[in-house]
Amino acid sequence: MVKLSDTHEKEARELRAVYCDALIQAAEHDPRIVAIDCDVSSSLGTKNFAKRFPDRALNVGIMEANACSMAAGMSAAGLIPFFHTFSVFASRRICDQVFQSCAYAGLNVKIIGGDAGITATNNGGTHMPFEDLGIMRLIPGVTVMEPTDGTMLQSLVPQMAETYGVQYMRFPRRQVPKIYADGSEFTIGKSVVLRQGEDAAIIANGIMVYEALKAARLLAEENIQVRVVDMFTLKPLDQEQVIESAARTGAVVTAENHQLAGGLGCAVAQVLAEHRPTPMEMVGIRDEFGEVGSQDYLAHRFGLTAQDIAAAVRRTYERKQNI
Repeated sequence: MVKLSDTHEKEARELRAVYCDALIQAAEHDPRIVAIDCDVSSSLGTKNFAKRFPDRALNVGIMEANACSMAAGMSAAGLIPFFHTFSVFASRRICDQVFQSCAYAGLNVKIIGGDAGITATNNGGTHMPFEDLGIMRLIPGVTVMEPTDGTMLQSLVPQMAETYGVQYMRFPRRQVPKIYADGSEFTIGKSVVLRQGEDAAIIANGIMVYEALKAARLLAEENIQVRVVDMFTLKPLDQEQVIESAARTGAVVTAENHQLAGGLGCAVAQVLAEHRPTPMEMVGIRDEFGEVGSQDYLAHRFGLTAQDIAAAVRRTYERKQNI
């Protein structure tokens, strides 16, 4: 059951703390779960896991490719490895190891990437992952997801542990707006409709879900009623929801903290092109590298605000009217 939070204030706890607690709880029920860190146990908040399970936690240093291959070997030996690093290193740097050692081998490896998109802030362009979801989406059989808040993150971690296969999850390290009430449960591969509307649909993921809700409120003041969908699983995509949203509204806008190439917008566009051609626009990074700055600055710099989403909806809604 999914229930929305009464307010969307920032959560008191950082997502890295929520993640670590959820992983500890899962490990208490399953002795096969192990954690592999690449000198990020402080950055990604997994120190408490090592304290609770010192014999099931490894810090291998800044050797992401080797760590990924180790995770594959552990999986082959019957363990369930959760491998942690920054999203840039969990995707670009180790793409071949994920492909060959994990996915091609049909193993059971969980890859966790921190500092999603512009939430890398002052780490700048070298550490700002705008392409990680697309890289992982291209690898056959890999599940790709981006939780929206701590409540969802807490629900997804045990599902990852219980589901065999290679899975990639990215999230910001720090606090995010609370979208869902405590106790809400989610299913990997199934989206959530947050708001009903018949004029257009916004399909968003990650931090852009909050911006999509703000955009919907702005548009409601103009009597444009927007459906908002949280598409937290990029692969497998909830195709039925994409088709239904297009059928109900006739206009679709996607919003993502990621390059447009290969990400949520491309995945949704593919479904619509094959099943229900619909006027559509995409809000996201347009073939650029990241840069240093606060999250608010970067959101405006790359056009990832509620106002940018609302403008895209207006254009798409007008196109729909002219068909």
